[in-house]
Amino acid sequence: MKPIFFFNFILAFTAIGSTTHSNQLRAGAACIDVSPTIFPIQLRSGKSNFVHDPLHVRAVAFKYGKGRAVICLIDAIGIGREISDIAKTEAAKKTGWETEEMLICATHTHSAPKGGTGMPGREAYETLKHQKLEEAIVQAIESLKSAKVGFSSEDEPSEVRNRRWFLQPGTMPPNPLGEKDQVKTNAGRDHLVKPAGPVDPELCVIDVRNSRNKPVALIANYALHYVGGVPKKIDDKGREVGMASADYFGEFSRIMPYRIGGTNPPTDFVAMMTNGASGDINNLVFTGTRAPRSPFEQIRIVASKTADAAWRAVKKIEAYETKPVIATRQREVNLPYREPNEREIKLAEDLLQRTRKERDAINSRTTSVATKVIEYANPEYPRSEPILIQAFRIGEQAIVSMPFEVFVEIGLEIKKESPFERTLLISMANGGYGYLPPPNQHKLGGYETWLGTSRFQPQSSEILIKHLLEMLEELRAL
Repeated sequence: MKPIFFFNFILAFTAIGSTTHSNQLRAGAACIDVSPTIFPIQLRSGKSNFVHDPLHVRAVAFKYGKGRAVICLIDAIGIGREISDIAKTEAAKKTGWETEEMLICATHTHSAPKGGTGMPGREAYETLKHQKLEEAIVQAIESLKSAKVGFSSEDEPSEVRNRRWFLQPGTMPPNPLGEKDQVKTNAGRDHLVKPAGPVDPELCVIDVRNSRNKPVALIANYALHYVGGVPKKIDDKGREVGMASADYFGEFSRIMPYRIGGTNPPTDFVAMMTNGASGDINNLVFTGTRAPRSPFEQIRIVASKTADAAWRAVKKIEAYETKPVIATRQREVNLPYREPNEREIKLAEDLLQRTRKERDAINSRTTSVATKVIEYANPEYPRSEPILIQAFRIGEQAIVSMPFEVFVEIGLEIKKESPFERTLLISMANGGYGYLPPPNQHKLGGYETWLGTSRFQPQSSEILIKHLLEMLEELRAL
């Protein structure tokens, strides 16, 4: 009888243990270096053999009951749909999680190396990104431990500015097709009237702690483009070349452990800064004068300010959830491409008959935009493309994603109309398709609306907002 009693006791203990285990949130995080190791690398500024600061892939995984979600961020200018899909599929095979439970996004640092083909450095970096994306997701899932999660936000308005401006009458330069837009992106200071749109100063945080209240991870979200000002190097041929950098997104992640732990920063703590609705938001000073900065200084300033705001937000969290609802929704929406009208086609045809010098005298992008107009006017060109969007719920925090450089008005509208008190938008997620302006900004014109930087119909943002709000309603009902 004793062996049977002992066996029954073990079964009961195991059942109680598994029930307890499944009745609490589990979370895990991973941070993996994805800095290039084979040179030269290809930057936007050209070939380079230099890395200023390391680049990473960071991932945070959540599980409660049957609910699961992973948010993965790479220091890159963008993440293509194909590489995102492959990383998710391979991670799903190794973990048993569904690809719909995985969100992969990019910081949009403009100083990250380019992958691709054509030179050993690019090909090696393409392979490295594939490996590390999958590895980070798997590691985050495999490191799941009992946890709790809290949510908050704090405004940091001093570093966000709308970069699209109305100008004084008669001062607007021609657009690529030789016509006049109503607004200018990154305009000079001489003829400014007013910004063409708002800003969103809210910095949102998701703070993850273990069962002993030690920091595990922090996911931040801020509607600000990259900052720039990365130092340059002189190579062995005496040329000035750029350096790879994670911009303020990486510096924020390096600073944040000290904000959380002071002089004793937590080990194995993963902080990430995701890019919000920043398609028309940057860090330039359009009015007034900012003191000159040393290389990388402005990146440090922005990182420090956003880390301070994140620290203040965390301090405001009054309660952490141990049994949050974890759920995800995903839709593939077929978005229609833009179709040039007869006037645009005629303008493009005439421009392409001119010399390159003549086109450049009109606008530096005349050749590329005119070429795109003819390409999109071809009856055999595809009329639409499937776009992946997601909505996640982690407790009382809602997260939506779009594979675009999303205009701030879109993010603000989703926050306003969301059924959740807290909602954040992650841009450059699960693909990269250029800018997404709302219809009213399309009417104003400007760089972000030109064909080539914006490929879908002007009503595309409204279509996606409708789908995302429907998905949020589904999540709210759980």
